[in-house]
Amino acid sequence: MNYKYFPHTEDDLKQMLEKSGVSSLEELYADVSEAIHFKDEYDLPEAKSEIELREYLRALAQLDAPLTVFAGAGCYDHYAPSIVQNLIERSEFLTSYTPYQAEISQGTLHYIFEYQSMMAELTGMDISNASMYDGATATAEAVMMAFSAAKKAAKVLVSETLDPKVRRVVDTYAHFHGIDIVSIAQKDGVTDREDMLQKLVDGGVAGVVVQAPNYYGIIEDFTGLADAIHEQKALFIINSVAADLAVLKTPGEWGADIAVGEGQSLGIPMSFGGPGIGYMCCNEKLIRKMPGRIVGMTKDNRGQRAFVLTLQAREQHIRRQKATSNICSNQSLMALYVTIYLSVMGRQGLREAAELSYAGAHELYDKLIATGYFKPKFQQPFFNEFCLTYDGDVDDLQEQCTEWGYMAGVKIDEHTIMFAVTEQRTSDEIDDFVGSIIEIKTQEA
Repeated sequence: MNYKYFPHTEDDLKQMLEKSGVSSLEELYADVSEAIHFKDEYDLPEAKSEIELREYLRALAQLDAPLTVFAGAGCYDHYAPSIVQNLIERSEFLTSYTPYQAEISQGTLHYIFEYQSMMAELTGMDISNASMYDGATATAEAVMMAFSAAKKAAKVLVSETLDPKVRRVVDTYAHFHGIDIVSIAQKDGVTDREDMLQKLVDGGVAGVVVQAPNYYGIIEDFTGLADAIHEQKALFIINSVAADLAVLKTPGEWGADIAVGEGQSLGIPMSFGGPGIGYMCCNEKLIRKMPGRIVGMTKDNRGQRAFVLTLQAREQHIRRQKATSNICSNQSLMALYVTIYLSVMGRQGLREAAELSYAGAHELYDKLIATGYFKPKFQQPFFNEFCLTYDGDVDDLQEQCTEWGYMAGVKIDEHTIMFAVTEQRTSDEIDDFVGSIIEIKTQEA
């Protein structure tokens, strides 16, 4: 059987089959159930010229109707200057790989070092790695760090205000490492401090995980938590949306030992759900427990500045039984994206984007409440995301808003929608969105 785009000749296939001890490709896949074999012809168009192919693909692309986004829940529609996309598309960046050979990887190591420096400053922590797959796995790795750092404790407390998607990943990691995950109750949308303190006093706690702003967009007050957690010899872990730290109190200021979260908000496109980038920062005493890669700056034998992977043996990345963690990718392209974005935006740009997001969210909140169709879910301060109670069919409202060209929030439960606003949304868009909802409700009446 010949495959047009496979490079193997009939002789190549024959040699490989003989080496595998089978006589045909069908025999090689004999263990695959017949029930799932695809036996029909592929539904592909006839061969096309380049012009015809471009037109065909353009028509396919037009089937995706772009929506104006008023949703978040971990993935946000932030603006990125055009220079970011332009630079990361250069071939030397797109094709770069793991920089083990420092002598030929100085460019890659340099921008990873700059990424680490910026993330450490953004979070107020001592050190950053580079980098994790996403915010969920970064949080799970932080839980494993706490477990590893503890001498006898095997319990980690996790607030119920943590993003449920992140919680599921944490639970999966914990299950296979013998870590007991215990929930801290929530009260009016925030972590129940009394419940947390009681569970700390019960003992055996290696770490505590909270989120800021939390899953519902609420800005929680963690005053005094670090002291209470450290008093019980546990580690304090804060998960945050990276962009929000431009104006909110940083994990370092809250006294956290480990700061983790999703970095997609630093200009990375939503791209139908990925890729994102997880960040992880910690205080200096935990650096040997940190997974992923760490790049350090030194001098070579000529006294010139040089960059190297440091403080971790290579076995950490390739030998399961010796590894601190089995997370291995440094997602260097996404780290470069964030580095360029942070460099171009600067302190002032980050702050302005965050302030616009905050102002827009509060404007939308007030205008939705004024329609009479929504009520506040929580009486708590929020940043650029908030929950409202809707006395109607949430699924139906969201579906109709889609037809009007809007992604109308994220459904939290049968009568709760969580909306988000970024600096991309204008007052006119907010007015049009609210007007569309009023029109939808008027038509229903």
